[in-house]
Amino acid sequence: MHQFTGGEFIVMGVPGETLDKETAKIIESVQPSGFILFARNIKAPAQLRKLTDDLRKVVAHEPIITIDQEGGRVSRLKEFMSEPPSARELGQRADRSLIERHGLITGKLLRLFGFNLNLAPVLDIELDEKNENSLKGRTYGTTIETVIANAGAFAKGMKDEGVLCCGKHFPGYSSASVDPHNAMPTVNRTLEEMTQLEWVPFRKSLPILDAMMLGHVSYPLIDSSNLPASLSPNVVRKILRDEWKFTGCTVTDDMDMGAIVKGYGSAEAAAMALKAGNDLMLVCHNIQGIPEIARSMARVSRDVQEESHGRIEAMRKRLAKPSTFSTEQLDQLDAQVKQLRADTLELAGKA
Repeated sequence: MHQFTGGEFIVMGVPGETLDKETAKIIESVQPSGFILFARNIKAPAQLRKLTDDLRKVVAHEPIITIDQEGGRVSRLKEFMSEPPSARELGQRADRSLIERHGLITGKLLRLFGFNLNLAPVLDIELDEKNENSLKGRTYGTTIETVIANAGAFAKGMKDEGVLCCGKHFPGYSSASVDPHNAMPTVNRTLEEMTQLEWVPFRKSLPILDAMMLGHVSYPLIDSSNLPASLSPNVVRKILRDEWKFTGCTVTDDMDMGAIVKGYGSAEAAAMALKAGNDLMLVCHNIQGIPEIARSMARVSRDVQEESHGRIEAMRKRLAKPSTFSTEQLDQLDAQVKQLRADTLELAGKA
């Protein structure tokens, strides 16, 4: 019988460009389900591939290794290569073949660097560009139909190259006017309003999604608990699982965000998120706190642990192995990104 330590439900960040001894000890002890990398981890192509290779060596399972590679400003690989067009730029061009091409290139790039899950596509609809909700430039359109079609094209291209996808940020940041990195957004939208607009891309996209990210946002007119959606059984278990029948993995947004740590603390919140029906908790920055976070989830009831663990292991079986790394392949893909940007912005030869 599997003895749960809590690490099974953690996808953790690492502090630097190499795997330091202190972090390696934490990883060996906790055995997290996977890792998430950011700009702080990325300096050069060979360095990045060595880091993902080293992370694979310190866990006893095939780890989830993920990143936010959406395009535009949320493109972690732009630390050493060209920046792909953003979701908004691609959506405004209204050529779905460009979006699928972006997905294909992204999938090849991520496999080259040892990633197997991309935290994309964004399924939020752009309702008001002026909202300070972290979505600027990251949405695929202003209508239900364009978001569904464009996000689906990106996901298809990426998955054709073997990289899994995660839709985000359910139940939606579109109407939020606060960035959850700083504080808890509250959205006063009714169930009827959400069902008719913001939730349609999420629900219609379920068949293509391997995972769904839960956002740190409160919907008091829908969920009387006033909990952030990421910690709410009413949102995760009742709506997403029971009503929508989503059987893929759920991933929380970063448990180190201001929206969570200011009101709950990462360890308490992680246990609450697991009980609510989530599977994987992102812990991106508080590396030293990860053992405590793991212990908090190890104390959650076994039936809850087994349910989530089953979904995680089902997804793990679909994780693609890294492709063979070569600078020649990277150069070719970088050229393809440049051309995609030029084609998208209609500046061929000038981008």
